[in-house]
Amino acid sequence: MDSALIISGSDKIAMSLAEMLAQASVTEVTTVSNGGEARRMLIERDFDLYIINTPLPDEFGESLALSIATKEISVVILIVKAELMDEVSDRVEDYGVITLGRPLSRALFWNALKLASATHKKLKAIHNENKKLIQKIEDLRVIDRAKCILISRFSMTEPEAHRFIEKQAMDMRITRRKVAEKILRVYEN
Repeated sequence: MDSALIISGSDKIAMSLAEMLAQASVTEVTTVSNGGEARRMLIERDFDLYIINTPLPDEFGESLALSIATKEISVVILIVKAELMDEVSDRVEDYGVITLGRPLSRALFWNALKLASATHKKLKAIHNENKKLIQKIEDLRVIDRAKCILISRFSMTEPEAHRFIEKQAMDMRITRRKVAEKILRVYEN
């Protein structure tokens, strides 16, 4: 993980967390002191890791954690009092939020950080794979529209239209999608 946002009303705890993140090779650590600042920061940019030390001066922090977890491809660690941990954890764990009880030992935080790092890598890989699949689906839609035009305009069969697009792509050394887009520009409308 490259970047982290620490949201904590306590400067002492924020500094301690930032120090541990630096030891874990997190290169960019930003600290804010309340939920409002964090929400403004979220508008400007995304972080790989969010650590929320509850309660915050302007809110508890649970809704902020849920808001981040549902929108971002990132990991959220929520630090709460030990007596609230089970209750809060039950409400946020379905969203992928890691909940830790306070007082927090370095060993426990270190383990949570390793878990967060592994989770972030997996989420990022899944997100990238999803983007590739969405792109393939979009390519197929464009190619299929071009095939339909070739079939209707030139009375080709589907295999003939497919072969035509493939041959054009090979001959011109461009993708099948680019060939399909050219066909659509020329014959659509």
